[in-house]
Amino acid sequence: MGVAGRGKRGHRLNALWDYITSHQSQLVFDSYQHVSAVIQSVIIATVIGVAIGLLTYSNAIASNLATSISSAVLTIPSFALLGLLIPLVGLGVIPSVTALVLYSLLPIIRNTIVGMNNIEPALIDAARGIGMGRAITLVRVELPLVWPAILAGMRLSTQMAMGVLAIAAYVKGPGLGNLIFAGLARVGSPTAVPMALSGTLLIVILALVLDALYVLLGRLTTSKGIR
Repeated sequence: MGVAGRGKRGHRLNALWDYITSHQSQLVFDSYQHVSAVIQSVIIATVIGVAIGLLTYSNAIASNLATSISSAVLTIPSFALLGLLIPLVGLGVIPSVTALVLYSLLPIIRNTIVGMNNIEPALIDAARGIGMGRAITLVRVELPLVWPAILAGMRLSTQMAMGVLAIAAYVKGPGLGNLIFAGLARVGSPTAVPMALSGTLLIVILALVLDALYVLLGRLTTSKGIR
């Protein structure tokens, strides 16, 4: 029985390897689409989330409202949110990116608010004391101090978005989710498991690579005195 089990596992691994080697170009294209959609969505979410955080951090009611609304979005199942977006924006990239942006907002908004509230008031007073205006103080003092927190929020949002985008194949979104759905739709055929498994493994690998890149970005863009 043990030998038979090992034989089956070996057969499945061979089938997976054969599928990957024979569909390299398609896998590379799907991987590129997946990563591209996630990065673009997180960048959009970062711009929106940081703006909301900066506008609300000094007011407890406004900041709680912002985090509560963005938290509520995460309680909506992915399939339900994507389904709700179909009548509004149709199928394809737009509902996929919209869902990713909505799901990515909470970590960025919350980290921006927490980071801004943790800045020492003495640093702001010192900047004002040497003649810096509000906008210059924000750009040259506050945002660099909050950047590690924002980046941490982006890392978390990216990991979530990598998984959510796989489900976006439900609305004909881009990326590796289409491969997984196609494999599940062919259950019983020789290519079903290799298709679904290759898509899943690539998502995991790409998520780890992106996370490592975030770590590198943090080291390159964060002052040693802040780390």
